[in-house]
Amino acid sequence: MQKLDVLAIAAHPDDTELCCSGTLAVLALQGRNVGVADLTKGEMGTRGTPESRVEEATEAARILGLAMRENLGLSDTRLDNTPENREAIIRIVRTWRPDICLINSPDDRHPDHRNASRLTIDALFYSGLKKIVTTGDDGKEQEPWRPHHILHYMQDKTFEPSLVFDISDTMHLKEKAILAFKSQFNVADDDPGPKTYISGNRFFEMIKG
Repeated sequence: MQKLDVLAIAAHPDDTELCCSGTLAVLALQGRNVGVADLTKGEMGTRGTPESRVEEATEAARILGLAMRENLGLSDTRLDNTPENREAIIRIVRTWRPDICLINSPDDRHPDHRNASRLTIDALFYSGLKKIVTTGDDGKEQEPWRPHHILHYMQDKTFEPSLVFDISDTMHLKEKAILAFKSQFNVADDDPGPKTYISGNRFFEMIKG
């Protein structure tokens, strides 16, 4: 198993597609090992099912050229900063040993994004502590690991970025990866399902702009 250069951690499937998939695609094309860990299956979302969103995430990962994508199966809308939730993140970080982690914004309209940010920051710190013991899928005790850099990606609320990537050459991949979540985005006007803030063409065009 190869270690990762960059691991993006997100509250829901599609968070990374919306917020940093162009950057992930740039890095993947440069030959970096890039992955995504989705904390939940987005099961409390208005549209789609947990199963459909996992399938959509798999297709988006293929489009972006990710080296791995895993879903931790934590409870949507319940991303509390508990030892159990932190341990799930610690285990995957120690498994893949990323140099850089991209994580949810600390201030956002969605409570899950705010909670995931704090939860992940604490888990990444504790992941470097030797006396916090976790075991990998092979049953062996994992070595401590803490990424060298932690960066927040921008979500609903804007902020002054400290790092900007030119994604001109991968914008088409970002758009394709977003549209892989067909239960969530750019839904036809005559679709019988419920309408949401993100489901209409107007939201998708805003992202492209």
